[in-house]
Formats: sequence, C-alpha cells, structure tokens
Amino acid sequence: MMLDTTTEFGARVERRLREERIGWLTTVGRDGAPQPSPIWFLWDGGTFLVYSQPKQLKLGNIERNPKVALHLDSDGLGGNIVVVTGEARIVRDVPPANAIPEYLDKYRSGIARIGMTPESFARAFSVEIRITPKKLRGH
Repeated sequence: MMLDTTTEFGARVERRLREERIGWLTTVGRDGAPQPSPIWFLWDGGTFLVYSQPKQLKLGNIERNPKVALHLDSDGLGGNIVVVTGEARIVRDVPPANAIPEYLDKYRSGIARIGMTPESFARAFSVEIRITPKKLRGH
C-alpha cells in the first residue's frame, strides 16, 4: 500500500496512523466470523507493529488465516473513515515494546494508566505482530 501524502486524504490518513492511539484489528475466527479487537499500534510508514499478550484468540486466528483489517474510529458522524486491509504475521525479530522509543513515546501514559511500567508491559505483551497493509479505503 502506497500512501500518497500529497493528497488531502493521504495526508490525513498518514497523520491519523501516526497519532491515533486505538485501532481495531479484525482477524478471522476459526468459524470464519470476524473477530475485532482494540489494539495499540505503531505505524512506521510501511507496516504496523502490534504487541499482544500470549494465548490471545487473535494470535491463533492470524496463524490460521493472516488476512486482517485494521480500522480507526470515525469522527462520530460517519466521516474520516480509515480502513486498511492486509496480512499479519507473528514475528520474533522485533525488540520488546520497552526498547522501542517511538512506541514508548506514543503509549507511555497509557501504560501508566493501566498500572504498568514499560518493563512490565513488555513482559505481559510479549508477542509481536507485524501487519503489512495491502489496501486502503476511506474518506
């Protein structure tokens, strides 16, 4: 997915992907039903990095079927829609969350709000998911 940041839509999407704190990751369940989960994510301009607790249903769903959708909330009036579809994989070559300054900059206050330190968060959310976007839609 190439994001054309010279357009109003592309610039808005890029800003939201960098600044939004919560996204919704939809995986495909064993029965074929969509399984949405709220997530924290880091957009690096080409892929999304998500940390998960082990043994979450979304991990098994991704292993069985890597096709996912990630969407951001609208503006509450049906506008500012951002939906990205792509493929997810569980990766092992990514440092823990507490070793990625950009992730900590984005989520430090959220980590504290849930009563964790960056180190305890990294231990609890120890499974890394990398999402490669294929298509973007929205308005």
